[in-house]
Amino acid sequence: MIGVGAFGRNHARVYHELARQGEAVRLVGVVDDDLARADEVAREFGCRSFSSIQQLTTTHSEIQAASVAVPTVEHLKVGRALMEAGVDVLIEKPVSASLAEADELIRLAQRFGRIAQVGHVERFNPAVRATVPLVTQPMFFEVHRLSIFSPRSLDVDVVLDLMIHDLDVVLSFVNSPVKEIRAVGLPILSGKVDIANVRLEFESGCIANFTASRVSTERVRKLRFFQPKQYISIDYSRQDVLAFSIGGETETTGSPSVNPQINVIKPEVAAEEPLHAELRAFLIAVRQRSTPVVSLEDGRRALAVALNIEAVIREHGRKVKLERLGAIG
Repeated sequence: MIGVGAFGRNHARVYHELARQGEAVRLVGVVDDDLARADEVAREFGCRSFSSIQQLTTTHSEIQAASVAVPTVEHLKVGRALMEAGVDVLIEKPVSASLAEADELIRLAQRFGRIAQVGHVERFNPAVRATVPLVTQPMFFEVHRLSIFSPRSLDVDVVLDLMIHDLDVVLSFVNSPVKEIRAVGLPILSGKVDIANVRLEFESGCIANFTASRVSTERVRKLRFFQPKQYISIDYSRQDVLAFSIGGETETTGSPSVNPQINVIKPEVAAEEPLHAELRAFLIAVRQRSTPVVSLEDGRRALAVALNIEAVIREHGRKVKLERLGAIG
């Protein structure tokens, strides 16, 4: 485990839990510039602590895979060191700080024959996985991801911190190029954008509205979308899905609707911590040498849209002269 801040500690915890549950994996060690923090996490999960990747790989040449949860600007450097050492990687989102760096990670994975997965954990949310078979032709999304302010992840703005989760899910559902972006965002409690509203139009004609905030008074994680003859609502936090269908032969498995023409379906969802599912999927890809569920290319695609959104937010800020108020850098 490379980097054991809040995210990295959770990865270490889950690898430790998977091993105790009989998964064929062993947590060898954790690496962090803050050796005291690395020591603490290592003691907690019964492994060794290291101050550098070189120290780790020199001591344990048998290492096959690693999770990377260092600051985004270090993803390429750390990813390169690991892949050159023959280690498969799971890199937390966003995949990198720039598209050029994402392209270099892709090149490195191909050159060294490494498995490389991106940590878009909501793809492994049981509610999202239960929704995938229901997706036909999405035409309209409303997505809300609101969080109470926390001092973590302030090296990136709310688009790369929170909204990118939903961008990745929607991009995987729509599978169409983005045609137009409209966006507004404001810094509130940090030096970067803390709240943003975005409207994407896809080449397919689908429209997606996103609201992301890390300065909210409540925690909301919801995605809703409409497609021909169907409305589907996902609650990420509750791991819950509801589908409302008009006519057809769809079996009603939920509560009857007020309108007899509407079938209310509640797909069966097997509750699981998304990070557990994500790391299990990564381990399977490593063992089978198979393409990860969320590839580097997927991570690059979400990053490209997120960076374009940031550019539109900056342009909107200049247009309405927010910089005069110190609101946009």
